Amino acid sequence: MSVKSWPESERPREKLQQLGASALSDAELLAILIGSGCRGLDVVTFARQLLVQFNGIGPLLTSSNDQLMAVKGLGPARINQLQVVLELSKRYLAWQLSRRDGFTEPSMVKEYLSTQLRHQRREVFALLLLDSQHRLLRYEELFYGTINAAPVYPREVLKLVMQHTAAAVILAHNHPSGVAEPSQADKRVTERLQKALSLIDVALLDHFVIGSGDPVSFAERGLI
Repeated sequence: MSVKSWPESERPREKLQQLGASALSDAELLAILIGSGCRGLDVVTFARQLLVQFNGIGPLLTSSNDQLMAVKGLGPARINQLQVVLELSKRYLAWQLSRRDGFTEPSMVKEYLSTQLRHQRREVFALLLLDSQHRLLRYEELFYGTINAAPVYPREVLKLVMQHTAAAVILAHNHPSGVAEPSQADKRVTERLQKALSLIDVALLDHFVIGSGDPVSFAERGLI
């Protein structure tokens, strides 16, 4: 049975128009995005199967092209749609952080960094460069490493900070293993960068470690 033959109150597009996007499930929103099902499956059932197969909307949106192309019913056009949604969400969060009066909502910072780093399959060390009002100037991925480590050079961090005349910095990196607990190496790097930044009167506000669960904040742990 196609979605068009369903009662109007159960069709995703009609529900969207009547109740708004927040009233729809992940599967219903995904169904509207991809537009149609595949052979033998209506679009909502297909969307539900995708969410089950990838264990949720986040892993689906951040999966590699090769992983997505291996799924029957997902071709280049639909994969491009998923990539556009992810990139729009990143840009929306960056816009929110750039216009707010400072980083008054740590949950939004965690969400933004998780969106940027959680899907990475190697360790990435990134900076949030902030102005004097602690609004976002720039997000920059600076160092890349193997699955276990990324080399971090304070000189390159200072160079980037001075280039953008940042007044404050937030550090972030991911743990591809999924465990967000800071290592002793993470703590040593943070101390080195905090000392280096203090020499040019730039504040280090926090360092977030991104894993598979809730990001860990050095500031919340009392480590900064």
